[in-house]
Amino acid sequence: MDQPALDVASVTVQFGSRRVLDGVTFQLRRGEFTGLIGSNGAGKTTLLRVILGQQSPDQGTVTIAGGRHGAVGYVPQKFLLDPDMPLRGRDLVALGLDGHRLGLPRPSRQRRERVQAMLAAVGAERFADARVGRLSGGEQQRILIAHALISEPQLLLLDEPLANLDLRSAKEVVSLLAQIAREQRIAVLISAHEMNPLLPVMDRVVYLADGRAVSGTTDEVIRTDVLSHLYGHHVDVLRLHGRVVVVAGDIDDHHADHGVLEVD
Repeated sequence: MDQPALDVASVTVQFGSRRVLDGVTFQLRRGEFTGLIGSNGAGKTTLLRVILGQQSPDQGTVTIAGGRHGAVGYVPQKFLLDPDMPLRGRDLVALGLDGHRLGLPRPSRQRRERVQAMLAAVGAERFADARVGRLSGGEQQRILIAHALISEPQLLLLDEPLANLDLRSAKEVVSLLAQIAREQRIAVLISAHEMNPLLPVMDRVVYLADGRAVSGTTDEVIRTDVLSHLYGHHVDVLRLHGRVVVVAGDIDDHHADHGVLEVD
């Protein structure tokens, strides 16, 4: 079998008396599209920080592509771009090649061709020469994905990339990421509090609640018995018109799991 692109083993992170992650364990393989699902405060961002090496776990280990931490591409949740900054989309993508180095890069045909190929791969050619700060949310996401992919990572992490997108743009970005995962054999882990946009293309899910996680296919994880055990109390999983609703509280109290779909 292929070596996992990501192996998270018994990762625990504690801040003071609060256990943010509690023995989180899962693996990702190349070519898989995985949703990291959980409500605000469930531990998603902390887990991504651990995978990126920005946060040391109190217990457990993270192994990336056989120990190569450089084999990770990352698209952050917030990336503020000044509309007046004279930075084109293709310039931002090119920074993914050598933005960590000091000094100006030397222009070359190979470099230009590589940037152009990546712009084409994410469907960003027609707005590549526009100022990146003036692009729409969906266009900026395509540029940021190209920026993360141009270093040829084996693992791509995205922190809530759909949060500020309209429904059409969100569907386009999800379809693009699923295509990239399969065609480029990259493991994609996308953090989201709403799983429904991911359902048509998601190979696996890592579901976080109160710092604990369960992983597997959607049919294996998104079940009343599995999520009830994860939450430590009864949870209802409802399927309505092709959507999944996870109700983790009392509907009479207008409380639903903020990790999947709010119900009131």
